[in-house]
Amino acid sequence: MEHGPLTDRVALVAGATRGAGRAIAVELARAGAFVYATGRSSRASGRSEIDRPETIEGTAEAMYAAGGTGRAVVVDHEDPDAVQALVREIEQDHGRLDVLVNDIFGGDRYAQWDRPLWEHDLAGGLRMLRMGVDTHLITSHHALPLMLRTARDTGVRALVVEMTDGTAQFNRSFREGVGFTTTWSRPPSNASSRASPSSCGRSRSRPSASHPVGCAPKRCSRGSA
Repeated sequence: MEHGPLTDRVALVAGATRGAGRAIAVELARAGAFVYATGRSSRASGRSEIDRPETIEGTAEAMYAAGGTGRAVVVDHEDPDAVQALVREIEQDHGRLDVLVNDIFGGDRYAQWDRPLWEHDLAGGLRMLRMGVDTHLITSHHALPLMLRTARDTGVRALVVEMTDGTAQFNRSFREGVGFTTTWSRPPSNASSRASPSSCGRSRSRPSASHPVGCAPKRCSRGSA
């Protein structure tokens, strides 16, 4: 293939079976990076619990069709040993890792957008957090040391990309009524900073008379539940 802006770089796109993860893997490969694309759904081992038809092999084929190079690997990023083995393989084969994209999720089936937080299925909600939070932490834990060594040895900065699910502005309208419901009074113009929508986490809705639960100042951080 022709040289691109990322020629000789190595990327890991964790959670690349479909959607944005697949698209990012394809474009990194098109730009010249050698891309490790990981996922759980495979033609060889079967579908993940999401039970969708896309496979990680399909992502590899899309990378090759774009003129790129890389490898599709079946990895469960909830398994620290599996992630550690993957990073060791990357180091043995390439001696570097320049880009990490954490796009792992798969918890869509447990999302209950039509009800507030306290009515969610607890087991499903905890499973969703495990899939969408723990997997990112496990992957970063094992990948960052290699990325730091790469940056030190090459003088080229490494990049970690964390994928999330919509901006706070988008979620306020698209997922109204989900999660916490907050109420507060607008402070006078000369008052010090108090509780605001941005201080009460991603999962919240607009004030509601039926659920007058407030968010206390300095006790709710963005993203907490």
